[in-house]
Amino acid sequence: MKSCLVVDDSKVIRMVARRILETLDFEISEATDGQEALEACRAEMPDAILLDWNMPVMNGIDFLRTLRVSEGGDAPVVVFCTTENDMSHIVEAMKAGANEYIMKPFDKEIIEAKFIQVGLL
Repeated sequence: MKSCLVVDDSKVIRMVARRILETLDFEISEATDGQEALEACRAEMPDAILLDWNMPVMNGIDFLRTLRVSEGGDAPVVVFCTTENDMSHIVEAMKAGANEYIMKPFDKEIIEAKFIQVGLL
């Protein structure tokens, strides 16, 4: 079973993402901000990361940049899932090492399609 770390400061978003990803046979762990996510990755690197942009403590883009230069941090497939939908944010995320980008709100079909595109399903 593949693992996915859901990183979002919204408990509701984490819960919705968890329910969707569990139906796609992912084992889910959660983090409420980038710093917590880094600690989780250091303990056990997930196969995939569903990542919010705007969070307290450490935001998603700073987390991604730190992750990608960390040992083993090049391995997880990172899919941004955020309300930031302007082209400059998307370009910045892709340059920082994101594999794909989803706009909120999302549903199972959107997540499933993106995860298929990046080879997770």
